[in-house]
Amino acid sequence: TELWSLWASQALLFLLLMLFIAFLGYCAYIKYTHLKYDHIPGPPRDSFILGHAPTFLKYMKEEKITSSLLILFNLFGQRFLGNGLVTARDHDQWYKQRRIMDPAFSSLYLRGLMGTFNETAEKLMDKLTEFADSQTETNMLGLVNCVTLDVITKVAFGVDLDFLAKSSPLPKAIEACLKGMVYNVRDIFFEYVPKNWPFVKEVRDACRLLRTTGAQWIHERKTAINNGDEVPKDILTQIIKSAEENMTKEDEEFMLDNFVTFFIAGQETTANQLAFCIQELTRHPDILEKVRKEVDDVVGMKQDVSYDDLGKLIYLSQVLKETLRMYPTAPGTSREIAKDMVIDGIHIPGGFNCIFSSYVTSRMNKFFKDPLTFDPDRFHPDAPKPYYCYYPFSLGPRSCLGQNFAQMEAKVVMAKLVQRFDFSLVPGQTFDIRDTGTLRPKSGVVCTVRHRNQKPLTLQDIYC
Repeated sequence: TELWSLWASQALLFLLLMLFIAFLGYCAYIKYTHLKYDHIPGPPRDSFILGHAPTFLKYMKEEKITSSLLILFNLFGQRFLGNGLVTARDHDQWYKQRRIMDPAFSSLYLRGLMGTFNETAEKLMDKLTEFADSQTETNMLGLVNCVTLDVITKVAFGVDLDFLAKSSPLPKAIEACLKGMVYNVRDIFFEYVPKNWPFVKEVRDACRLLRTTGAQWIHERKTAINNGDEVPKDILTQIIKSAEENMTKEDEEFMLDNFVTFFIAGQETTANQLAFCIQELTRHPDILEKVRKEVDDVVGMKQDVSYDDLGKLIYLSQVLKETLRMYPTAPGTSREIAKDMVIDGIHIPGGFNCIFSSYVTSRMNKFFKDPLTFDPDRFHPDAPKPYYCYYPFSLGPRSCLGQNFAQMEAKVVMAKLVQRFDFSLVPGQTFDIRDTGTLRPKSGVVCTVRHRNQKPLTLQDIYC
């Protein structure tokens, strides 16, 4: 017994010694890491061991940062964006996808989409007419979400669902996935807490719904191609072309990755931009009046906005760009620093990811005078270009493939809206921003809508 106790004591001492040596080794590694990066300017470190982690956790709990840190391959164990065009890390794989997708976003093909943009925007005008006639309030974010979803399903996938007129589980599924991304980042243990299980199940079901919907639409399109039917050179056709001839299960999942990527990215960000733009125009009547005058001069009384009209709506373009400066709907991006490099005289070691926040740089006095002031003249054709501090669609080879598509759609919707309606914010709303994976107006931009030149209601009108 004494020998056993002695051996146990020695073993425990040895274990403690090993743990102490391991701890010293870990501290030495941390010190080495500090020495490697300490020359790079940045905020003070919170602690020797935890670094800046406490600051990140604090702001994540306060809902001030999340999106730039998202891991998008899966959500709570259910495959989400996988290795689609946005998330693919292998350059050769990404480059192959990008080349295949390019034809669906060529200027010639986009010009041919003007009919669909106008047709879908016209449905929104009909809906707004109902609200104007009934003098009821409307949530503009909800409406433009339906419009952009209608556009992407019809233009990208050849399916006409008319979300403005019919209910569908797809918008709710998208919102659940985006919320799931945020919770997944803020709390790595979120899915293991029993009270969260109903929501976790909702997110997993939403991911499955999006992917099964994509599988169905892909199957229908492939059948049409095999039957020799004429099919558009849209995103869905290009997605099918991205797969190998003898497809494996992974090839099928890869196609669905791109389906979900375009399905969400093609509607969520544009809808949020439109909602923020409407919000700012209601807060700045002088800017709204300038937009309205330009639309009246260019579009006049025409029902449809032409492709040539878009190029003449210069001030509206400035307004949309300024909206994205203050409210970049995709608030950040990241790049892998594969090799050592020197940036502005500072040596940057390779082997890590660098996160960039367009939301932060767009609101810095260093780059924009009075950055919290909404001023479309910053983007006047003669104004200096804000290089490398304004990148709502990212920059470089991996910049957003659909940015021209998105801005054409936004211009058509906004031109029709200011052409036909006056709109004003319902009092009492907050102008806070909600981060749900993308940035959106928290209150939804609830407005009252009137027909152009319609006299506003007075108290006497209401009581009579």
